[in-house]
Amino acid sequence: MSPKLFIALVVTVLIGGLVALAGSQGGAIAGGVPVFLICGIMAFGINWLAFIPANAARTEKYYDLTGSFTYLSLMVVAAVLSAPLDLRSGIIALMVVIWAVRLGSFLFLRIRDDGGDQRFDEIKKSPARFFLTWTMQGIWVLLTAASALVIITNSTRLPLDIFAFVGIGLWIAGFAIEVISDRQKREFRKVPANKGRFISSGLWAWSRHPNYFGEILLWTGVTVASLPVLSGWQWVTLISPVFVAFLIIRISGVPKLEAHAKKKWGDEKKYQDYIASVPLVIPRPPRG
Repeated sequence: MSPKLFIALVVTVLIGGLVALAGSQGGAIAGGVPVFLICGIMAFGINWLAFIPANAARTEKYYDLTGSFTYLSLMVVAAVLSAPLDLRSGIIALMVVIWAVRLGSFLFLRIRDDGGDQRFDEIKKSPARFFLTWTMQGIWVLLTAASALVIITNSTRLPLDIFAFVGIGLWIAGFAIEVISDRQKREFRKVPANKGRFISSGLWAWSRHPNYFGEILLWTGVTVASLPVLSGWQWVTLISPVFVAFLIIRISGVPKLEAHAKKKWGDEKKYQDYIASVPLVIPRPPRG
């Protein structure tokens, strides 16, 4: 492993550990260990274990499915070890489970139908880079779910309030946008005449990446619901929607898709008009 990859690995695990410790303050304890910290260890551990057979087979087909399984595992363990749950905690845990099952199955079926994920074509050739990718998924799960975990594991139990209702409302809106936009794109690709073309109808006429906007919105909703129960170092978990937005808009989501689209359709007038009139992420009604 190169020094650069080793440093990236250490920094990733260190950040995850610090967030897990911060979120553990004032939370439930199991066997003398904070439940939030147990979940943090699991987030990395599950992905490291999954890396072993994936690396042996040089396959990324179960990468997204493992991510969803990690979310589900964390929610179940956090809920069981922090019981009894209040209504806020129960609803949040259920929302994360619903999201993870839906997105994980959607991505797995897409990779199965496509035969693979081109993002991993070069990465999986290097065990060190491939391992770092699985480690990154561990911190992605942990940081994304941080607000949900702090609600579920928190020793502070409060009745539903305006923060809970607003947060749940944002989650429902975000989830609906993500599901609808994914379905619209899937149906668009099923039409033979659309093969090799870009979608610019439905929610995709409002945003070039409406599914990503939906994901950012739903995790923001979870964080809003967590605000009344936060105290001390737990405020660090506000990183959740910030991390999701940064990762999607600046790192792994939007930049790669935009670069791919520009390479494929950048010379076409229709595509140039599309990117000039449709916002990158935040939706806006079509002009005219």
